[in-house]
Amino acid sequence: MALKNLFLRKSVDKLISDAESKGSLRKVLGPLNLVMIGIGGIIGAGIFVLTGQAAAQYAGPAIVISFIISAIGCAFAGLCYAEFASMIPVSGSAYTYAYATMGEFFAWIIGWDLMLEYLFGASAVSVGWSGYVVSFLKDLGINLPSYLTNPTFAYDSIKGWYHTGAIINLPAVFIVLLITMLLVIGIKESAIFNNLVVIIKVSVIILFIVFGFAYVNSDNWKPFIPQNTGEFGHYGWSGILRGAAVIFFAYIGFDAVSTAAQEAKNPQKDMPIGIMGSLFISTFLYILVALVLTGIVKYDQLQVPDPIAVGINAAGEGLFWLRPFIKIGAIAGLSSVILVLLLGQPRIFFAMANDGLLPPIFSKLHPKFRTPYITTILTGILTAIMGGFFSIGVLGEMVSIGTLLAFTIVSLAVWILRVKEPNLQRHFKTPWVPFVPIMGALVSLLQMVSLPLATWLRLVIWLHIGMMIYIFYGYKHSKIRNEVKIN
Repeated sequence: MALKNLFLRKSVDKLISDAESKGSLRKVLGPLNLVMIGIGGIIGAGIFVLTGQAAAQYAGPAIVISFIISAIGCAFAGLCYAEFASMIPVSGSAYTYAYATMGEFFAWIIGWDLMLEYLFGASAVSVGWSGYVVSFLKDLGINLPSYLTNPTFAYDSIKGWYHTGAIINLPAVFIVLLITMLLVIGIKESAIFNNLVVIIKVSVIILFIVFGFAYVNSDNWKPFIPQNTGEFGHYGWSGILRGAAVIFFAYIGFDAVSTAAQEAKNPQKDMPIGIMGSLFISTFLYILVALVLTGIVKYDQLQVPDPIAVGINAAGEGLFWLRPFIKIGAIAGLSSVILVLLLGQPRIFFAMANDGLLPPIFSKLHPKFRTPYITTILTGILTAIMGGFFSIGVLGEMVSIGTLLAFTIVSLAVWILRVKEPNLQRHFKTPWVPFVPIMGALVSLLQMVSLPLATWLRLVIWLHIGMMIYIFYGYKHSKIRNEVKIN
């Protein structure tokens, strides 16, 4: 295997023509749909959980500043995604962008890596969805048996893997299979469902902001930046920075908008709107929720799994009516996150198969619905199995590092393509290149460095498995390599 053969690049025109040659996906998404997909992917349990916990442990009321810092970090990567998504409107997301800039080997690495975000992420969120549904049904007097609502296997650093005694997490399997069916039927129908769910969860969040504001006690905001305890990351400005790092993951999901580029009516114009618009709206809501929550309850009382529920209880009978709606909002929020993640993964498989790096069946479209139904069903089955049998901790720890690696490569790829092909038509340009791409890569790398060594080791093992598949299948069947007759 010649080293230079690993880095063959596809031109932008070639990427677009190859994507369309296999039969076009249905172009039905407008700017509103794309913004809603972004919000659907971003706003999940994070706003209902992370806000209070990060305030209690790290930043106090100044968690508001943490959200702004974290949003700026995401915006660097978001601007890079927006340039690529408008310039290369195909379904492969970061995989395709890497193919155009760094070559096939890096494209394969990032395509395989993205499974950590989308497939593993959807599995982890399905477990969280199950927890909220079980709790909500319990409030209604419906008690599901624990052996049907818990993972079959769990992992402990001392005991290792062990059997929990449960049979399967049935609600997690149910929601994944239900959304998989919806995604097979069509992108338009899926977008309508996502829009409805996003409206529900955003409405619940707005209700909390509007009605909760009346119960804010400004004394709870004093001091706005609590004095540092003497330990880095515990209040003060270092706590604000630590809080920003923790809640960075509440923004993950906006990049999934780029996987729907091939189904956008006007991707050159609308993709940047979808990516940056969803980031801006989510940030705005995060900030308002943080202000109201820390205004109702003293920040040091928010180290709980359900901080918004604590805020509602603190307000007394005046907000008690909102309690069930908060759980409905959380369930709706997690539903849309699962949908967006399950939307993204099949389209990356679709793009990789179009390039010959995966078997042709992965690029097959449904004759009626024009969706990549084989990969959608495969993704749904794998996600349901993992969500049904494994705990959220085991699934969730791999999601962050995979996503951040994708952010790093996309950020650097924008700069690389600007240097290699400065005259390409760019319908949206990332501003202040190379500053923005460098900052996007640095912010992501810093987040990766903060992750445990065990997570890095799992990433290396995962990438090694992917490299074996590439060597024994992808390299031999690569269309670009066969076209130029390089052996």
